[in-house]
Amino acid sequence: MRFQLLVLILPFAATIALAQAPDDALQRAQVKAGAAYRELQKAEFTAKQAEDEYRQADASHKAAQKRADELKAQTEAAQKKFDAAKGREAAARKTYEAAVDAVDKIPPPAGKTK
Repeated sequence: MRFQLLVLILPFAATIALAQAPDDALQRAQVKAGAAYRELQKAEFTAKQAEDEYRQADASHKAAQKRADELKAQTEAAQKKFDAAKGREAAARKTYEAAVDAVDKIPPPAGKTK
């Protein structure tokens, strides 16, 4: 009787042991998949942060470039004003020097000495 019972239990125990092996493999695969998913989430988060940083830097660069273009236009306008003012100053200096030379060429009135 014991032998018959042993013959019946032994195949059942072997079946349970073999059935457990795939469960262990399944569990290892699930753990590995879970770890890979966490790595995927970290990579997605890092990529999102990098994208946000890029977009911010690009927007800042475009704003700075626009401001530089505006300042360049202002600088060019100021340079034109400065050049025109220097031209007017040179013309006024020339007129002044001509007037001073004309005064120097006029003889003093008679009887007055310098």
